Parts: sequence; C-alpha cells; structure tokens
Amino acid sequence: MNDRTTGASPEWNGDREEIARLLPAPADWDLPRVQHLRHKELLMHHIDRDTATRTSRPRRLLRPALLAPATALTLACALAAGVALDGSGREPSGTASHGAATDMQPAAALLGRISDAAEERDTPTVRDDQFVYTRKKTRGADLTSGKAVLSPLLDREMWAAQDPAPLQKLGLIREDGKTFPLNAEFGDTDGTPAGIDRPTYAWLSSLPTDPDRLLAQLYAETPQAEGRERDQAVFEQIGSLLGGVMPPRTAAALYRAAAKIPGVTPAPQARDAIGRRGLGIARDDTRHGIRTEWVFDEKDFSFLGSRSRLTKDTSYGKTGTLLSSEAELELAVVDKAGQEPADAGRTRGEPRS
Repeated sequence: MNDRTTGASPEWNGDREEIARLLPAPADWDLPRVQHLRHKELLMHHIDRDTATRTSRPRRLLRPALLAPATALTLACALAAGVALDGSGREPSGTASHGAATDMQPAAALLGRISDAAEERDTPTVRDDQFVYTRKKTRGADLTSGKAVLSPLLDREMWAAQDPAPLQKLGLIREDGKTFPLNAEFGDTDGTPAGIDRPTYAWLSSLPTDPDRLLAQLYAETPQAEGRERDQAVFEQIGSLLGGVMPPRTAAALYRAAAKIPGVTPAPQARDAIGRRGLGIARDDTRHGIRTEWVFDEKDFSFLGSRSRLTKDTSYGKTGTLLSSEAELELAVVDKAGQEPADAGRTRGEPRS
C-alpha cells in the first residue's frame, strides 16, 4: 500500500524499509516436494465451509503441498475470510474395520503387482551434490472466488537439491518459462535438512524396506494436522513421494505400505492431467469429500500422475469437480540446478484412449 492508503509518514517508510532489510528474506516458494503440487490441500486443510464458524490455531501446512504463487494467494484469501478447520482433533486409530479390510483386498493385489514391478525397475543412484529433475504437466483449482476455477494446463520443471545438510536454497522451479528459486520455509533460519519435508535420495535410501516398519515410521513422522484424518494424511504423504528417484526396494516398500492403509481402493478409468488412462489407486477423504487418485501405466506399472476431485457437493463445486491433476513426463538426475537433462529421462507419450 502507498502513503495515501496507509497514512504513513516518510520517516516511518524509511524505518519500515530498514526493518525489512534486517529481517530474513521470505521464501519465494513453500517447501518443495519432488512429486506433487497439491492445490486440493487448500480444501483438505483450510477450506471446509461446513466448519467455517469454528476456529483453529495457526499451524504449518502439511508438506505434501508445494504452494505456487496463485495457490498461496488463495490460501491467504481463504484465511482472511475466516475459513477454518474442524477443530475436533480426533484421529482414527489406523486399524481397519472388517469392511475396510474387505474393500482393500483388490487394492492390495494391484499394489502388490505395482510393487513387484518397481523392485525390478532400474533407477539411477544420486549423489549428494546432484539435483533430481522432474518435468510434468499440472493444473489446479483456484479457490479465491469461492468457487473451484480450474487453471489451464501448465508446464512445470523442478530441480531439487539432494544435499542432506540443512539448506536455504533448495533448488529451482520453472513454470511456463518463468524460473523461481525454491527456498526453505520462512522461519527455518538454519535451513531445511533432508527428511520427510525434503525427501532426498539419501533419505529415501535410509527408510525401512519392511512395509510394516516403513508404515509405522510414516505414521510417526507425517505432520499432524488438526481436523485431518490420519490415514488420509499418510496416504497423501506416500503420494507426495511417488514419481521421484529412489532405490527400487524403497519404492516397492512404499507401495506395499500404502496397501495396508485402511480405505485404499482401486480406481477404474483413472486418468492423469493429459488424459492418459491407467490403473488407479485411490482413497477418499470423507470428511472433506475429496478423492485422491494415483495413476499407473497399464503395461509396466510405472507412475503416470495423479488427480483429485470432489466426491460430494460443496459450496466450491459439484460432485466430480476436478481439483488438481498432474502428468509425470520426465525424470532425470543432473549436476546443476537449471541444467536440462543431456538424455531424455523417463518420458511418456501422448494421451491414449
């Protein structure tokens, strides 16, 4: 705002500029995930009109979200409007009921096949001084207007630093030709180390490959969120890791761990952001009325992308409204942020019927 709107004196403006100079620079982007831009997190964690009259204390976002500038603006508008979460704070025990276990049997069989394929897949190792490069098509719903307005399909490239030490500069992201730095979250003055908030290849390599032990660790380390179903949060946490570079045994263990989460089901006719149809794995967030789907290639079971949509009518859209979708196009390892892969990484073709 300028002096006419604030009434601030020139002296105050000078003081304000000096204070701003002394403060740490704000992050250009929230903490990155090599995998998913999840616009739907705004609905899942911050926007629920049915509970808008309640209040909730400020908290950190779950790390599966990488908030793009437009999405961050949406979040600010939603919070300014007083939108809040269900404040019950109650979480499911994580133990599947008899019905849930029955529903999960087809999903467990499919995830077992996906796991077997992942364990046989050749993947590059990654040095700590390198970067994981991803290229994808993505789109998400802007909720600023109070309605889910889907963005055009965007091109996104990302370079994620693999150095396990706490970092302030985490890499780069390029969207539709514009390049931005990926910085540590505001307030992380010592930088962000490798971990569940920044899953480097070395950190992924350190995870247990026993599915039960891995799932227990994910339940322990996935950030808590008031009003957020715990099983769904862990499902989303696993989804945020898919599509990146990781040891084959780690990838296999993640899929087998996902099969043990109550409520996971097959999703026939699942499609990614560019229309590629594949084998789907899904879980419904019944509290917020949102379904999250992972899409896998029908032939080699490789990860193609993801999408999320409404499963009930809300003030933001009707049942079936698309909230976000992604298509993984290329995956590679490079030596510098901003470097294009010398050879094509894992590249997928055009949409198929």
